[in-house]
Amino acid sequence: MQIEEPAVKKLLAENEAFQRLWSRHLQYEQQLAGFDRLPHLSSEQELERRTVQKLKLAGKDEMAVFVRKAAGR
Repeated sequence: MQIEEPAVKKLLAENEAFQRLWSRHLQYEQQLAGFDRLPHLSSEQELERRTVQKLKLAGKDEMAVFVRKAAGR
């Protein structure tokens, strides 16, 4: 999902729920990037990384529902 999409732009400007999902998605991306910079993950870090990945994916699915509705699909 790209911010350049008209439906995404509109939702970011007008929909608070979508804004929260987008913000959380960006936070998850930052967390994952932090894990990716580490040379080795402990088992706890690996578990947390997997959890963040699942949360990010679930949020992306939620955002996709908003985008489909906004785009009239």
